[in-house]
Amino acid sequence: MMKRLRMAFCGAAALVALAAGARAQELTVGVQNMAPWLDPGRDFSNVGSQHYFNSFDPLIGKDHKKAESVWEPTGVATSWKQVSPTVMELKIRQGVKFHNGATMTVDDVVFSLDRIINFTFAPYGIRKRDTLPNIAKVEAVDSETIRVTAERPEPLFETLLNAQQTMIIPKAYVMSLSGDPTKLEDSDYEAFALKPVGTGPYKITEFIPNQRVVYERFDDFWGERAPFKKVTVTRIPELTSRITALKNGEVDIITNVPPDQIDVIARDAKLKVESAVTPLFHVVIFNTQNPKMTRPLRQALAHAIDRKTMNEALWGGKAVVPSSHTYPQFGPLYMPELNTFEYDPAKAKALLKEAGYDGFEIRYDTGSAYYTNALLAAQAIKEMWAEVGVNMRINVDEAWTGNKPEMMSRNWSNPMYYPDPAGSFGTMWSPTGNAVSEGRWKPDDTFKAAWEKFRFSTDLAVRKAAYAELMAYIKNDPPVVVLWQPYESYGLKKSVNWKPLPGHIPYVLDFRAGRASIVSN
Repeated sequence: MMKRLRMAFCGAAALVALAAGARAQELTVGVQNMAPWLDPGRDFSNVGSQHYFNSFDPLIGKDHKKAESVWEPTGVATSWKQVSPTVMELKIRQGVKFHNGATMTVDDVVFSLDRIINFTFAPYGIRKRDTLPNIAKVEAVDSETIRVTAERPEPLFETLLNAQQTMIIPKAYVMSLSGDPTKLEDSDYEAFALKPVGTGPYKITEFIPNQRVVYERFDDFWGERAPFKKVTVTRIPELTSRITALKNGEVDIITNVPPDQIDVIARDAKLKVESAVTPLFHVVIFNTQNPKMTRPLRQALAHAIDRKTMNEALWGGKAVVPSSHTYPQFGPLYMPELNTFEYDPAKAKALLKEAGYDGFEIRYDTGSAYYTNALLAAQAIKEMWAEVGVNMRINVDEAWTGNKPEMMSRNWSNPMYYPDPAGSFGTMWSPTGNAVSEGRWKPDDTFKAAWEKFRFSTDLAVRKAAYAELMAYIKNDPPVVVLWQPYESYGLKKSVNWKPLPGHIPYVLDFRAGRASIVSN
C-alpha cells in the first residue's frame, strides 16, 4: 500500500514539475498600448518601439547593458570600417535566415536601407528626413560586403546603422505580398506591416493590430537561442485591469505602472516592481506659427513651469529634471552644464507684459492616459500658468493635434531614437525634423547654420559648441520645454527575471537570450 502511495506521489510531482517547466517556456505581458502596424523602418512611436528588437536585427549591434554606446558585432554585420569621411563598408553575416525560411543576402540588406533613402512609399520619406537625411546611397560591393555612402562627412555612421529604422527585412517577401511580385508597391509595404518578417530570435506568428502580438522561438536564428518558446503581448489599456491580471496570474509582466501604484504591487508577496528612468522626455510643445503664440509669450509660459515641484508631486522625485535637452546616453555630448530651461515666475510675468498678453485663452491639448501622469501634469501646469496670470484651458483629445494650425500648446514625448542629440532633439527640431514638417516650427538661418555645424562636423569640440548655440536659441525662442525623463515602472511576478536595460531606446521589451527568464518553483 505504501509503495503504491509513494509511486502515486512521485507521479504527481513529476506532472507538476513538467507543467512548471512548460509554463517557464512561455511569457505573457500586459501592455497599456499596442501598435496598429509593425514595420521598424517606418515606425518611430513609443508604442511600436516595444516590439521590434525581439524579431529584427540591426546592422551594427551594441551592448544594451550600458547606457553609453559600445558597438559590437552582434547584428547582421560582422565587421565594419569607415574608409573615408563619407563611406562606410560592412561585412555581412552569412547563413542568416529570415522567419519565412529564406536566406538573407546582401540584396536584402541594401533594400532595407534603400527603401528609406530612395523612398517611394510616403511614410518612409519621413524617416528619410528625420533619420537618414545625409545618406546618399547603399550598394553591394560583393556577396558579403555593402557600402554606405553619405552626401557629407558623417560622424554618426555606427549610430545610424544600429537604429531601429535600419533593421533588416526580406525584399522578395515584401514584393510578394500584393499586386505584381516583380515590383515594389505601396500595398506591399502596407501588407508587410501586418505580416512582418525579420531575422531575430522570435518570429511573429500572430499580430492583431491594436490588440495582440504573439512571438514564437525561431529555431533557425543565427545567434543564441531565445529563452522562451512563446511570448504573448496583449493590450490591457486600463491600469486597474492590468494590475488585476498580474495579481491573478493571468500575465507575468505589466507595463506603465505609475508611481502611486508601485506599493500596491510591491506589497504583494508574489510580485515585484522593476523601474528605470527612461531615455525619453515628456515635453510641452508650442505652435510657434500660431499668431497668438509670440516669442515673449512662449518664453513666459516656459519660465512659469516649476518642473522640480511637479516631479516631487507626480513622480515622488524619481523622474529626472534636466537643465537642458541632454541625456547621459549622449556620452561626450552629454552637456548638463547648459541651462536651457529655468523656472522664474517673476520673469514670466515681465514677459507677459512685454507680450501684451490680455488674458485670452490658451488651449493646452492632451490625451487622457497615453503618457503616464499626462493629465495630472496638464492640471499642474494650468495652475502654474494661472499663478502668473495666464488663462489656460485643458483640451482632452485622443487625436494628435500637433499638425493643426489652431494648436497652441500641448504635451508630447521626445524619445531618444539613437544616442546622439541628432537622434532626439534633432529628430523633432532640426531643419528637417518633425516639428518643421508638421508646420509648427520654422527655424531661421541662424539656427540652421548652427545645426549644420553640429550635425556634420567630425570635430567633437565643434559639435559641442554648436549644440550649446542651438540650446541658447531654444531658450530665447522656445518651441519646446522639456519637463522630465519619466520614471517608468513595470510589475512582475517574483519568478520572472527581467528589467529594462539602459542601452535600449525607450520601452523596448527585450526577451532575447540572457535578458529574461522564469524561475520554476
